[in-house]
Amino acid sequence: MPGWQMLVDARHGDENTTDVIRRALRLLDREQWLQQFRADAARLADEDLNSEPDAW
Repeated sequence: MPGWQMLVDARHGDENTTDVIRRALRLLDREQWLQQFRADAARLADEDLNSEPDAW
């Protein structure tokens, strides 16, 4: 499927091409944030804050 056809198919209501691209970029940004969140959560899964000294 050509790229332009994907843009046409992805439109919601009266969205124009720019709106579709903006929405796609927001979704991509969110997905990248979630990917980093999952990586951080996996890396810190064994961290035990009870064994750390209090910061105050």
